[in-house]
Amino acid sequence: MQPEIEAIAEQVFVALADPSRRAVLAALASGGPATATDLAGRLPITRQAIAKHLALLAEAGLVTAEPGERRRVRYRLRSAPMQVAQQFLAALARDWDGPLDALSDYLGR
Repeated sequence: MQPEIEAIAEQVFVALADPSRRAVLAALASGGPATATDLAGRLPITRQAIAKHLALLAEAGLVTAEPGERRRVRYRLRSAPMQVAQQFLAALARDWDGPLDALSDYLGR
């Protein structure tokens, strides 16, 4: 596995480990781009906490900040890091298939 793929996957997994960040991502997925204030109105999380979560999500590449009107920043989902994490997991699964099949065959004898 390439080190840059592992690094991206790690950032995604760290970001997804927190239920509040998963809620922010789900809200953006269902409602489209939004500001921290918009998200605070939809979630049981303070605007300040949402802003911190959005900063970490942006660092992981899962959201991007877009300047809006009156200095408001809107956040939009980015799927590329998720796709890299999916590829990482698929590669791990492939690596396990052979040994697990061999174990199953051995135990079946």
